[in-house]
Amino acid sequence: MVKAVNLDYASAPRPGLVFGCLMPAPWLGVVAGLLLVLGPVDALPDRFAPLALAAVHALALGMLLPVMLGALFQMMPVVAGVSVPFAGLVSPFVAAAGAGTAAALAAGFLGSGATAFRWAVATGGTFLTLAGLLLLAAGLRVAAVDATTRTLAWIGAPLIVTALGGAALAGLFGGMWTVAPEQVLALHVAWGLGGWLAALVSGVATTVLPMFWQTERLPSWLERCLPYGHWLLLLIFSIVVIARPGGAVERFALVPWLLFAMVLGACALKAVWRARRRHDPQWVLWPVSALSLLLAALLVTASALMPDQMPAAAQWCIGVLALIGGGVLPVNAMLGKIVPFLVWLHLRRLLPPRARVPAMQVIISPDSQKRQGWMVLAAFLVLLAVPLAPGLLAKVGGVLFAITNGWLGVQLLRALRCMRVMRKQGGLPPRVAAAVAEHGVPPN
Repeated sequence: MVKAVNLDYASAPRPGLVFGCLMPAPWLGVVAGLLLVLGPVDALPDRFAPLALAAVHALALGMLLPVMLGALFQMMPVVAGVSVPFAGLVSPFVAAAGAGTAAALAAGFLGSGATAFRWAVATGGTFLTLAGLLLLAAGLRVAAVDATTRTLAWIGAPLIVTALGGAALAGLFGGMWTVAPEQVLALHVAWGLGGWLAALVSGVATTVLPMFWQTERLPSWLERCLPYGHWLLLLIFSIVVIARPGGAVERFALVPWLLFAMVLGACALKAVWRARRRHDPQWVLWPVSALSLLLAALLVTASALMPDQMPAAAQWCIGVLALIGGGVLPVNAMLGKIVPFLVWLHLRRLLPPRARVPAMQVIISPDSQKRQGWMVLAAFLVLLAVPLAPGLLAKVGGVLFAITNGWLGVQLLRALRCMRVMRKQGGLPPRVAAAVAEHGVPPN
C-alpha cells in the first residue's frame, strides 16, 4: 500500500504569493495563441520554424512555468511541510521573468537579432537557475514518503538542467559562446519535457487526482517508481548523449524512458477513466492528457527506431501532444480546481467562524468551466491538425487557444474578486448568498 502524507493547510502561504504566479498565466497563453495568428506560418509544420519556436517558448515559459512554480510554492508547505526560501521575494517576479524570457526568445527567433537572445540568457538563465536552487534548498528538508513528496524533494534539479541547457543555446544564438547544439538541444528538450514537465505533473497528480476527482491510485509499484523512473532513465540518456553523441546509440538510449512514459500514460488513463467524479466539468481533460502522453511517447519511440528522420508533420504532432496535451490540459484542469479551493480555504481562515463562505462550485461556475474545457480541447485538436493546412489551421488554432485562455483568465479573476468582496464584507449575509448562488459572484 502506498503511504500518503497528511495535508497541512494551516501552513499554506498567503494568497498573494501563489495568486501572483497563477493569475497572469492564462493571459500569457493568450499571447502564445496570438503569436500563431499573427506570426509567419511559411515554414510550418517544421518544429524548427521560427514561429513554432517562438510559440513553444511563449507557452512553456509564459504560461506553464509560472503556474508550476506557483503550485510548488503552495505545495511545499502544505504537502511537504517546508517553505521555499525567499518565496515571498521571488514570487512577484515569476510571471514577469517567464514572460520577459519568452518575449526575448520569440523576438530572437522571429528575426530581431543576437541581442534578444542575450537578454534571454540574462533573464531566464539567471532567474530559472535561481528558482531551481531555491527549490532544491527546500527539497533538502522534505521527508520523501510518497510520489508527490519525492518529486518535490528534487524537482529543482531538472529545472536547473533545463534552464542551463536553454541558456547555453540562447548564448550560442546570441554569439556569446560556442556549444555543441545537437547535444545541448537533446538534453534541453528531454529534461524540459520529461524531467520537469512530465515528472512534476505525474508526481503532483498522484495527490491532486484522488483528492479532487476521486480516482483510484496508480499501481503501488508504479507510484514507487515516481519520480525516479523519469530522472534515472533520463540521466542514462544524458550520459549517452555526452559520451556517444549522434547515431543509433543516442536514439535508442531514450527508449527506456519512453517505455516508462507509455506505461505511466496507460495506467493514468485507466485511473482517470474510472474516476468517481467523471461528471466534474473538466474531468475530460485528464484522460485526454494521459492519452497524449502515451501517444507522444509512442511516436518518439517510432522515431528512434526509424532509420530515416520522422516527417515534419509527425514531429509537430509530438510537440503538440507533449506540450499542450501533457502540459496545458492538466494545468487548465488543476487551475479550475486549485484556485477555487485556495479562495475557499483562505476565506475560511480569514473570516469569522460563523461567517458563510461560498462553495467552490459558486466561486467558479461549473457550466462555465465545462464550456471552457471543451473549447481548450477544440483548440488542441485544431493545433494537432495544423500539418493538414498550416496557413489556415495555425491561425484558427491560435484564435481558439487565445479565446479559451482568456476565458480561463476571466474565471480566475472572478474567483479573486469573490475573495476580495467576501473579505471586505466579513462574511456572506443571506442577501449576498442568494446573489452569489444566482450570479456566481457577490454584487458590488
